[in-house]
Amino acid sequence: MTQELLTDAPNAASVALVRDGKVLLIKRAYAPYQHLWTLPGGRLEPDETIEQCAIREIAEEIGVTIRNPRPVMVQSLGRDLAFRLAVFVTTDFTGKIIASDEVADHKWVEPTALISFRTTSRLDDVLAKAFAVLAQS
Repeated sequence: MTQELLTDAPNAASVALVRDGKVLLIKRAYAPYQHLWTLPGGRLEPDETIEQCAIREIAEEIGVTIRNPRPVMVQSLGRDLAFRLAVFVTTDFTGKIIASDEVADHKWVEPTALISFRTTSRLDDVLAKAFAVLAQS
């Protein structure tokens, strides 16, 4: 894990699942970020590492098992910047997408198509960094 992730003490995680050059976006069903397209993820639970949070949240939200989440960045979100979101990327996942009630919709999207979606703030920058991490491997 990078030093950036260790010092920022993230309290939430999201994951860019990438397949064939496309990323899985979900449309949030509830606040915060209701009706916005974003990456799946959620809040850290007590006694869990941020990687465990990422793995659990993906399983809970979309029914997919991820492996080898690679750190991308940490960003502060929310009106009072209360969320310190650790973003991960992986191409290593299995299972059929079965969206929870937290997810209004989901789509595989080419990053260049983001302009046609109402997304969370700076999602294009986040995805550019995620794809850069993948390109380093």
